Amino acid sequence: MKGCNEPVKQAHLSAGMSVGALVAELRGAGAYNGGSLAEAVTIYRRMLEDTETTKFFGLAGAMVPAGMGGIVSDLIRDGHIDLLVSTGANLTHDVIEAIGCHHYHGTADCSDVDLLHEEINRIYDVYLPNEAFVHFEEFMQEVYGDLEEGSVISISELLRHIGLHLKTGILAEAAKAGIPVYCPALQDSMLGLQYWLFSQTHRVTVDAFKDMPALLDRCFATEKAGAFLIGGGVPKNFILQSMLMTPNGFSYAVQLTGDRPDLGGLSGATLDEARSWGKITEEGQAVTVYADATITFPLIVAATLEEMRHG
Repeated sequence: MKGCNEPVKQAHLSAGMSVGALVAELRGAGAYNGGSLAEAVTIYRRMLEDTETTKFFGLAGAMVPAGMGGIVSDLIRDGHIDLLVSTGANLTHDVIEAIGCHHYHGTADCSDVDLLHEEINRIYDVYLPNEAFVHFEEFMQEVYGDLEEGSVISISELLRHIGLHLKTGILAEAAKAGIPVYCPALQDSMLGLQYWLFSQTHRVTVDAFKDMPALLDRCFATEKAGAFLIGGGVPKNFILQSMLMTPNGFSYAVQLTGDRPDLGGLSGATLDEARSWGKITEEGQAVTVYADATITFPLIVAATLEEMRHG
């Protein structure tokens, strides 16, 4: 019968099996989002091993509060990210962790009014005390105070400036590696609010368009482009639209999201839809995994690195 060429293989698990072995079983089963996850590993490995490919990484959602920031910083350190586009919130929480403050395990089954009175902020089942923002404000005002009075800088230059004042985390690793970090909606974050506070008594201009020439020069010059997208929003759109001004599109793309495509929102929009815009090439390899990124992201990265290590 046409289309019935490859049978579904029943998965078998064993104690002590590696994550790569687990993904191999999911690849054999090949169904639903387990199958998509296995395909994501295949595409991500090809992206990382293709030396002609410029690797974009989009970071949306509350990933750093959920403990996923360490994976991102490791990928930067190991040369697996060439350009990072993030929400301002993730970078805010990255700084909070880097200056020695912590996010804490909490519960969604609680009284948020009680948390308000206790000065604890909740991100689903993660707690962050207001005290962390006190230390954050002190640190940020000191860092911003080192900026040259009267200067004009881009958002990526501002983020590099912050990263150079940190020893660990996403911004720190990006600054060490010389990897640009873009955050087009920086003002929609505590980093942005702290900059506004700083700007009331200082003359430093952050030019939101100053990043565009270098970014688009990179897009024109690249042979191929690959995108790993966690969530959607501004990071996803900023990455995919960056190729629109060029004759190129993305050759590889992996998207992790929990949003539905039929509501018309970007976070749930399929990568096939992006082909209609020319953002992904006609022959480009792309897959969307619909699931919680705190599950799929570490599994995909761990399995990909394992496969690359074993050849």
